[in-house]
Amino acid sequence: MRAWALLSAVLWYLTGVGCQRSSLLNKKGFIFGKIGHPVKIYVKLHQNSPVLICMDLNRANTETVDPTYLWIGPKEKTLTDNSRISITETGKLMVRDFLEPLSGLYSCTLSYKTVKAETQEETTVKRRYEFMIFVDPFAPGWKSACNDSVDCEDITNRNILKARDRIEEFFRSQAYTFYHRLNNTVPAMHFVDHSFQVVRMDSCRPGFGKDEGLHSNCASCCVVCSPGNFSPDVDVTCQICASTQVYGAKSCPE
Repeated sequence: MRAWALLSAVLWYLTGVGCQRSSLLNKKGFIFGKIGHPVKIYVKLHQNSPVLICMDLNRANTETVDPTYLWIGPKEKTLTDNSRISITETGKLMVRDFLEPLSGLYSCTLSYKTVKAETQEETTVKRRYEFMIFVDPFAPGWKSACNDSVDCEDITNRNILKARDRIEEFFRSQAYTFYHRLNNTVPAMHFVDHSFQVVRMDSCRPGFGKDEGLHSNCASCCVVCSPGNFSPDVDVTCQICASTQVYGAKSCPE
């Protein structure tokens, strides 16, 4: 199972380790909106989301007069600062301890004033920014196991290969012991070098799947199943289920 964090247009994000791949992500790890295009973000299970900024980069570099911010979460719910949602006075949003049901569309409306120099007439301008947040299933504990690596999968694969080599060495040493130290009453044990193989298993945990159309930036990533889909086992795709209206469904109600 491959679990990466990413963002459309290609922006990648790992909790605790920011890797700049797009102008949407600044040096502080903040993610800016983009006019007319939802920004896709993938957050690890039980980790905090990146900080979302209710404006685009151009607006951030321009003086904004009397700005106000209105965040709307999944199911058109107005968001306020609480134990799960952090919203600052400057329109920054972060979701803590991200879980499957928190996936969905997060939108923010930025309102600010412009003043005509000739007449001093004030006009209110509104800009809407959308962020589609999904969750990938890397379980708690992987962050510490990966140390400071940007690519946790590389660390995992190297550990698996080390385990393979140690198991192979165990059988080789056992074969040597049987051949050289035991009498002829014990059947000889033979080990063929490089005969021990490790096979990559392509699977996703229940409630997650791969969708090249929806998540084209990472077709091989396991991502939470969207409403209208479910995954009851460790298959690699989410199945259609019209009666399912939640993220990460593991069954299809009749």
